[in-house]
Amino acid sequence: MRTLLPILLAALTACATSSPLGTEKGGLVPLRLDEEALSSAYTPRRMALLVGISEFDDPHWRSLRYPAKDATDLAAAMLDPARGRFDQVRVLTRPEETTRAAILQALRQLRKEAHRPDDVVVVYFSAHGTLARDATGELRRFLVTRDASYRAVAQTALAMDALKAEFDSLPSRRRLLVLASCHSGNGKSLLPKELETELNGIKSGFYARPLEESSRASMVFAACDWGETAREDEGLRNDIYTHFLIEGLGGGADRNADGAVTATEAHDYARRRTFAFTEGRQRPSAEIMEVGADPVVLSGSIARTGRPELFSYNPRLDGFTLKVDGEPRAELPGGAAVVPGKRTVELTKGGAVLVRREVEVDLGERLPLEQLLAEAFPRRSLSLLGGMFTFVDARSRSELLPMAPELALSLRLEDRPLRDFGLMFDVSFSTGRRALMLQPEEEVPFRYTTFSAGVALPYLWRWERLSLFAGPRVAALYLGRSFDVETTARGQSFFTVSPGVVGGVVLRMGERLELMTQAQLMLTYVVVDGEGQAVGFTGAWAGVGYRF
Repeated sequence: MRTLLPILLAALTACATSSPLGTEKGGLVPLRLDEEALSSAYTPRRMALLVGISEFDDPHWRSLRYPAKDATDLAAAMLDPARGRFDQVRVLTRPEETTRAAILQALRQLRKEAHRPDDVVVVYFSAHGTLARDATGELRRFLVTRDASYRAVAQTALAMDALKAEFDSLPSRRRLLVLASCHSGNGKSLLPKELETELNGIKSGFYARPLEESSRASMVFAACDWGETAREDEGLRNDIYTHFLIEGLGGGADRNADGAVTATEAHDYARRRTFAFTEGRQRPSAEIMEVGADPVVLSGSIARTGRPELFSYNPRLDGFTLKVDGEPRAELPGGAAVVPGKRTVELTKGGAVLVRREVEVDLGERLPLEQLLAEAFPRRSLSLLGGMFTFVDARSRSELLPMAPELALSLRLEDRPLRDFGLMFDVSFSTGRRALMLQPEEEVPFRYTTFSAGVALPYLWRWERLSLFAGPRVAALYLGRSFDVETTARGQSFFTVSPGVVGGVVLRMGERLELMTQAQLMLTYVVVDGEGQAVGFTGAWAGVGYRF
């Protein structure tokens, strides 16, 4: 061992001092990193895939004039150093690039390239849109690709479901899909005659709901609302919505004056001008899932703190007018920038005022109008209820207590401790006389008293004036009985704390009054005549509440 140690030390010294040009497998090699290259490797990028389909193999699809120009004009704005400053823009307009297979391949290539969560990714389509039934008979939306067959749409066109699946698989959390197409049978769309006839006979509002759902942190813009026509214009020499979208990227859409045009700002700009240009016949729509500030910057860069913004893209507020300090500022969906400070905000429709609130907004703040709507209505409720109390099993009803009426008081605190949850407290009381059948034709009368106090944390589902709730509940139950048998008074009492569940329905009758029903099922353990048993008890109440 002593002779081996000098040999090892000599070998280590040789490795540490050998030339970098040698063939050693050890030693320290200095690594020089280019700071600019390292920064570039981690800097979020702006990338876009723009598709314009003007010509089609099947002559049943009439040619369009401007989709290829739409895509190239938008690409020019995105690549412009004074506007979009996008890092990469790919344009697909040639016949071999606009088949269904080629488009799907381009989307999958984009997924490989735009692999950072903070990359801004834009996917744009200008083409025919149509409707067709899939293999299950369901009516679906399709984009008409160059190789789509008029008589086999479901088998040859690009299904919107497939497009959305590819779009949602993009790793980026800042993604935007723009559809300059429609499916109403006019304009940039065609429908087979038999389907057009079928849709004309539908009177139940077929076009009332979108056929796709947008995923979290993504945006889907459409050049028209459901069932409307997306139009090209000879004078503008573009799809109308696309023309104004590009125009907004020049800086005119920067409503909060922070130096950047975000996706929502560009869409609102294009939506309002499209609506005016078409005299209300075309209303661009948006599906937006946004967390905090709009993360998709399409043009410019944020150079200063912007003015406060009030906005809503919630379908529940569509058609309402946003007024600030008495002046109309925007038709929803959309938003408006306001002067910082204390403002009077109103949401109106016709002559009715949905909400009027005093708010104070600061520079850089973005205030969702749904938040004002939620805060405008009282979220605390005190209800007086009446109902019944009973044990679940027949043995307990015969030996402990038959079904009995009771009064209850319930306090509900909505959005506490978390949004869409409710903290509920309730107390109930019952007293009276009952009789037990201990032997055939022999009743034993007794007086009873019940008292229960519970706390619950249910989840709230709210829709318009209706709310549903369900969740866990814990309750304390006291049951006292006193018997008077052959002049001898004898009493019994039980007390237990029990787990269970609660559920109910609330119907708001106005700003303050509501109708409420509540039911609970609990599990407890009692001792009767020295014998313990697990039993369930339940209660159901209904009554009126007051919100405050």
